[in-house]
Amino acid sequence: MIAVELTKMVRRPRTWASVALLCALPTVVALFVAARDIGPRPGEGPAFLSAVLNNGALYPAAALAIVLPIFLPVSVALMAGEAIAGEASTGTLRYLLIRPVSRTRLLVAKLVAIVAYVLGAVVIVALVSLVVGITLLGHQRGSVVSVSGANLTPTQVAVRMLLAVGYIGISMVGVAAIALFLSTVTDSSSGAALGALAALVGSQILVSLEAASPVVPYLPTRYWLSWIDLFRDPILWRSLERGVALQAVYAAVFLAVAWANLATKDITS
Repeated sequence: MIAVELTKMVRRPRTWASVALLCALPTVVALFVAARDIGPRPGEGPAFLSAVLNNGALYPAAALAIVLPIFLPVSVALMAGEAIAGEASTGTLRYLLIRPVSRTRLLVAKLVAIVAYVLGAVVIVALVSLVVGITLLGHQRGSVVSVSGANLTPTQVAVRMLLAVGYIGISMVGVAAIALFLSTVTDSSSGAALGALAALVGSQILVSLEAASPVVPYLPTRYWLSWIDLFRDPILWRSLERGVALQAVYAAVFLAVAWANLATKDITS
């Protein structure tokens, strides 16, 4: 069942269209930065974008900072929102469950496919951005100045980039879990995706609202940008650990209610 869902995901044109769009935006930004040789001032614009003029090898970090706030969660919400609701809207969900496939196995297979999409999309964006950054902006050999001002060796930068890719992938698991739960509630894949995005937009607004400070540490987007701490020396692990734990809680809660809802739901389509 898992192999079937992974194959369906890989063969769908919209999977590759969404990945291409995720790669396109950082590429366009790199073209403008390279052509004008002008970056944002330090502290302005996406993280690391002001530093890539001196070293294109840092561009994957800037690219992830560009797509993380909006484009990546939108693509994840669309993919996860379509998982169950898409089958229901096309009338194939009932036929899937007629076969000797339990609803739990179906949900697990859908979840594995979504996680594979999330990790694959983040890795592809990072690799494409690395090629684009080195090609358009050049590559400076030697150490790189960290966010905290200390020098990082190329090996340290590569290891921290891998950790950042993993952390951003984990940050999207909460989004996927919310959208997957909504996908079991409605037969509209767009409705499930919009519901998840509405939750994320609300979270972003509350994170920036000082009056909401008592609940901010528990909001799903609170620690999304903590991966930047990986490029400090020493690394500040506290926010990273909290971010991973928070996403684990959101994933556990929403996947549990998604399973409970799907397991007891009357499938009519």
